[in-house]
Order: sequence, then structure tokens, then C-alpha cells
Amino acid sequence: MAITTSTAQTTRRIVRVSLPPLITFMLVIGLWEGAVRGFGIPLYLLPPPSAIVETFLSQADFLLGIGLFTFSQALAGFVIGCTLGSLVAALCVRWRGAADGLIPFAVGASAVPIVALSPLMGIWLGSTSPASKIGVVVVMTFFPTLVNVYRGLNSPNPEAIQLLHSYAARQRDIFLKVRLPATLPYLFNALKICSTLSMIGAVVAEFFGGPRNALGVFIKTEAGILHTRDAWAAILVACLFGIVFYLVIVRLERLAMPWHTSLREQ
Repeated sequence: MAITTSTAQTTRRIVRVSLPPLITFMLVIGLWEGAVRGFGIPLYLLPPPSAIVETFLSQADFLLGIGLFTFSQALAGFVIGCTLGSLVAALCVRWRGAADGLIPFAVGASAVPIVALSPLMGIWLGSTSPASKIGVVVVMTFFPTLVNVYRGLNSPNPEAIQLLHSYAARQRDIFLKVRLPATLPYLFNALKICSTLSMIGAVVAEFFGGPRNALGVFIKTEAGILHTRDAWAAILVACLFGIVFYLVIVRLERLAMPWHTSLREQ
């Protein structure tokens, strides 16, 4: 009986969480489809969702293939940027003078438009080279990770740190047993933000040059010749990869810190 009640509560919780975004999504798609057909909008300006899905299904293997190529560059930049951001944040906690210079700079650098950065990366690292795309993603993910992880490492109660110091605890033990667990929510918040930023950065960077089997190059080429259904189908692929990547990070978050209050409530 207890198991049945728990299952029913879990089902109701899932429905309560999933239903509002699902209804909103269906409403937006319905209004989009109705507006295109009702107002007679030309397909080369704005195709209806049904035409986009049809185009995607007709060339799914090709679109998923170029999407995987772009995602591989996004993933490489994500790993490098988030790793460097976490390491620099740890150094900033150890040496406060570095934090006073780097953290304000990181906040300001996060406001740099990716459209302005991508052409410069292409000049420095080669417009058709994967390095320029990975470099853009590294810059986009480095600074959010640095700021969030730095905040997380400084989130423990100062009295707890002082107590450990009074017991002659080593800096390594304080970091591993106090600072690191407190940082995990901030770290995963940064990873979730960067999971979507990485795909956006890789696609936008490809607008300024790249191989033909790249998602951004395909979107730019098809939109340029008014094949908007193909361009929208490629955009759909980019969204799918970004959403799946985000959900993977969410799953890893649940596995890494099931003890966190917010996750227990969900």
C-alpha cells in the first residue's frame, strides 16, 4: 500500500512539473501553424512546424550527422572552458589578490557579444579550423564557470572554516570536505548554463566559416538561398542536441548530489 501511494505521488509530481511547459509548447506550435496557414505566409519566409518536421524526417541521417559534428566541437570547448574556469576559481580562492582582478574582469567579459568574438577567433585560429569554434566555446563557458565556482567555494560559513583551522586542519582537507561539497550546486548551475551556451557558440562560430558538414554553415547556406525549411530543420537539430546535453547534466547533478535540498523536493 505504501509503495502504491508513493508511486501515485511520484506520478502526480511528474505531471504537475511537466504539464505546464508541455501545454505552452503545444500552444506555441499550434499558433505558429495556424498563423502561417491562416495568413498565407510564404513558405520561404516562415514555414509551418509541420513542414519543418517533414523536412527533418526526410533527411534525418544527414542533419543528425552534421549536428553531431558541430556538437563534438561544442563538447570539446565545454570541457576545456569549464575545466579551466573551475581551476582558476580554485586558484582565486587560494590567492585573493588574483580574485580581486579576475572576477570583475570575468563579469565584464561575459557581456562580450559572441557575434563580435567569432570573426576574431576565425582570424587568429583559422576560419575553417575546428580550433576557432572550440576557442569561441571555451571563452563562452570559461567566465560563467569561473564566477559560479568562485561563489560556491566561498559559500561555506566562515565560522566553519575557522573551526577547522583551530583543529589544525590542512588546506586540502578544508577544500575537499567543506568547500568542494558546498560548491557542487554552483558548479552544476554553471554546467547547465554552459551546456546551452556551448551549442549556441559553436553554431554561431560556424556562420563565419567552417567545413560543409557543419551545422552553422548549413543553416547559413540554406537561409541564404531561401531554403528556410531546411534551415529550420537544422535549427531543430541544434535545439535537440542542446536539450539532450542539458538533460544529461541534470541527470549527472542528481547522481552527484542526491542529498541537496532542492533535488529532494523535486
